[in-house]
Amino acid sequence: MINTQQNHKNSKGHDDKYNPISERTEQIAKLVVDSAYQVHYNLGPGLLEKVYEVCFCHELRKHGLSYLRQVDIPIVYDNLTFPEGLRLDVLVEDCIICELKALETVNPVWAAQILSHLKLTDKRLGFLINFNVVKMKEGIRRFVV
Repeated sequence: MINTQQNHKNSKGHDDKYNPISERTEQIAKLVVDSAYQVHYNLGPGLLEKVYEVCFCHELRKHGLSYLRQVDIPIVYDNLTFPEGLRLDVLVEDCIICELKALETVNPVWAAQILSHLKLTDKRLGFLINFNVVKMKEGIRRFVV
């Protein structure tokens, strides 16, 4: 897993990049990673993203985690709010964003996508999970802002 960090100001105007992720969020993160591993172990690569999303959310539920699928993120631009902004795949426990992929070729724009989602939602932790890999450890990237 690759940990990508970026400056982020908390509500008091201090940099959060030096503050550790909360213990609760780290515990949830471990269950998120475990869920991805379970899905990959049982299904393997080569299926559609939607199949992985449904099964991943089932695993999250088995761990007792709450989640939202296909969450719309409104965009605020020029003091206007556009509700049809972005959509993230899975939001776990209202603190971790999971972007799911099932593609052979890794696109560098995915990292920018999840970093944008983290910034726009004011979340600090996200995972980019690509299920179309031979070994799941090669398909998970962790992002902290």
